[in-house]
Amino acid sequence: MYNFVIKNISNKYDFTELIKVFLTPDEFRVYTESEFSEIRPEDRDTCDLIFFNEELSSDKNHIKRQIYSFLSEQTGKRPPWGILTGVRPVKLAGELIDRAGSVSDAEKMLEEDYCLSKEKADLILETYCYQQEIYGIPDPLSVGIYIGIPFCPTRCLYCSFTSNQVEGSEIERYLEALKTEIAFVGRRMKETGLWPESIYIGGGTPTTLSSEQLDDLLQFVEDSIDLSRNIEFTVEAGRADTITAEKLKAIKRHGVDRISINPQSMKKKTLELIGRSHEPKDIIEAFQAAHQVEIPVINADVIAGLPEETPDDFAGTLESILKLEPENITVHTLAVKRASRLVELDKDYHYKHAECVKEMLDISRNVLTEAGFRPYYLYRQKHMAGAMENVGYCRDNTPCLYNIRIMEERQTILALGAGGISKMYYPDENRLERIPNVSNYEIYISRIDEMMERKDKNIFMEVKRGC
Repeated sequence: MYNFVIKNISNKYDFTELIKVFLTPDEFRVYTESEFSEIRPEDRDTCDLIFFNEELSSDKNHIKRQIYSFLSEQTGKRPPWGILTGVRPVKLAGELIDRAGSVSDAEKMLEEDYCLSKEKADLILETYCYQQEIYGIPDPLSVGIYIGIPFCPTRCLYCSFTSNQVEGSEIERYLEALKTEIAFVGRRMKETGLWPESIYIGGGTPTTLSSEQLDDLLQFVEDSIDLSRNIEFTVEAGRADTITAEKLKAIKRHGVDRISINPQSMKKKTLELIGRSHEPKDIIEAFQAAHQVEIPVINADVIAGLPEETPDDFAGTLESILKLEPENITVHTLAVKRASRLVELDKDYHYKHAECVKEMLDISRNVLTEAGFRPYYLYRQKHMAGAMENVGYCRDNTPCLYNIRIMEERQTILALGAGGISKMYYPDENRLERIPNVSNYEIYISRIDEMMERKDKNIFMEVKRGC
């Protein structure tokens, strides 16, 4: 057991997250100096007692470099993301380019100041430069709209999202409340001059809705929100067992130009293990149906690090998906979230599969680059196997605009539905304020007036004030 005392700090959170990259939570304790001083001398565990920041520096990164160097030496590990523990390393890359004045100087800072491997530094710099090349900075009055459908047929082993398995009558009740919020948001956007740059209907699994419900919802969005300047409209179709020709026709009929079909794996046994009720052939048929109705852009999600999968299994999944000709492929690293069933089975799963996942991600980078794909967005999460990353790849200049905007955090996001978290962007201060909806869909229904009031007070009235 390591006992770490970090001097001259009041908040130990970021440092603890960095230590977790190297050690399981059962292997260490972290104290601020004041916390340690409150422990009676006779109760202190002095075994493996390590002090950091003896020089009393106020530079957080300096302290994190000390921790990284010490634990690298102790464990023999040198995590490629260095001292970074945040979700948005691409955003940092942009800030460093602005500060340093050049990509090469930013790369040097990432490698020397943040201890990133050259591979990861190159990856986020390439991603950032592509984002700026293709979309640039958003219009101050543009917004991204997220509409949440918090329902799925079953709950996957690794899932931690807002996802419910309910009767059709409950879905109908939810949709009525959701349409109330959509109508309100559409009206207030027109009154304040806001316009949607992108719309993303996610979940859960939106195609859990019947074809009639989906058609009605999309028509309501069209009727309620001015889409004349909208660049991108996405529906996350997700699971193959929810996709039908009728739903795809409804999606196409209402001008949706992007969907996501999420195989996660093309290995039958893996699909059974993670709680999917479909087979690889169903995924193939879903792609064929989407191509038949001529959905312009299809994304396919895959996950590196799924239970019992080898790098060869993962490579086989990529090979099978490439044959289905998606325009986008998003490679996720499995994250073991507290709200998932997987963490109940093995809380240290992500530590045990670090090397396997690293090999899988290397395979994806090589295979997809060779196939003409390039990285267009990237983010990280807690408890990811190997402390790695999620990367969205696209070919033929078809990146998902909404995904880029949500990660760069320079645009107001209006999130509708249960679990949606709106974000009001203040460009003069380059900051965001979060305005959450409640996560429970039943509470959302009962408190829909409050959800709209929150948006009115914290977003639309702020826009009218010229903030």
